[in-house]
Amino acid sequence: MARELTFKIGRKEFSASPTKIDRRKLYGWTELMAVDDEGDQCRLLTTDESGKYIIPLGGTGSGILSGDGQWVERSELQTVDAEGKPARMFPSSFNTVNVLSKKVKPEEFLDYSITDFYELTTATPDLIAAIGDRIYTFEYTYNDSYAPSPAFVMVSGETLFLMIGVKNIYEWLCFGDCENIDETHDDRIVDEGDGDIDFSMF
Repeated sequence: MARELTFKIGRKEFSASPTKIDRRKLYGWTELMAVDDEGDQCRLLTTDESGKYIIPLGGTGSGILSGDGQWVERSELQTVDAEGKPARMFPSSFNTVNVLSKKVKPEEFLDYSITDFYELTTATPDLIAAIGDRIYTFEYTYNDSYAPSPAFVMVSGETLFLMIGVKNIYEWLCFGDCENIDETHDDRIVDEGDGDIDFSMF
């Protein structure tokens, strides 16, 4: 049986099952394949530091070492926040009621890159009507996690979609003192120099 998400809008609760939409079916995909002179696919192998010994796929692993080089089991690790305090564990979105109270404008939604795309296939007409033309957001985790992801619920046509994303962080750069830029002054300089601009250069 498909897992269901429970949403709460106002005092009403609704349930719907997300079905993942394969992005490759929407956009297609490409594959890069290495072949030998006879057209047979090559296999990836690694060597040790000396280059004398070939290590086949699956012959290496990863581990965690302490500062003094001692092996550390994962069960001994503890997740902490930036202040060194134990991090908050968020329950799976499938095991809690996801309150849809925060709305975002389309301009804010476009600040995110969508990583996972789902259709809420069992959404009822009442749930679709409750969402309407608004975009709701909530914190989403598939399993219990310390790092939830921003999720968005919206209607397109008569279909309800759930999208998981990450926010795009842009760093604005400028020369000189950015805080003292006078936009009016800059516009005046451009206006005064319009006669010297040869638009054929563009």
